[in-house]
Amino acid sequence: MLKVFVYGTLKPGEINYQRLCAGKVIEEKKAIAQGHLFALPFGYPAMTPGDGRVQGCVLTFADPEVLQALDRLEDYHPERPPEHNEYNRQLIETFNLSGEPLETAWVYLMSPLRVRSYGGIFLPSGSWSNCGDSPSP
Repeated sequence: MLKVFVYGTLKPGEINYQRLCAGKVIEEKKAIAQGHLFALPFGYPAMTPGDGRVQGCVLTFADPEVLQALDRLEDYHPERPPEHNEYNRQLIETFNLSGEPLETAWVYLMSPLRVRSYGGIFLPSGSWSNCGDSPSP
């Protein structure tokens, strides 16, 4: 089973969920992960490593090939140097909404340097949504 922690456009109800995940997800769980969340001026967020809490979902896929489509969306290529990827994929621990350990999942993280270069705006709530609205502060 492939597990991916999503916090932006891949969350249920967001634009890329319908395009890349609908019909392929066999389980979704609300989850949190450690990190910092930023709204980018392009209409999608970025998560960086950090000690804050980011709200999202762990999506479970039966077909591991889904990861290739997600890598393309996130401009991640495992053979490229990390600084040449927009996001870098890594395994992280996730937690349920009570803070109890949930499972290990892949996540796409952006470097703090790249977030700054894009003019990312820190979201202290750790939550982002663009369901027809601007990102939530």
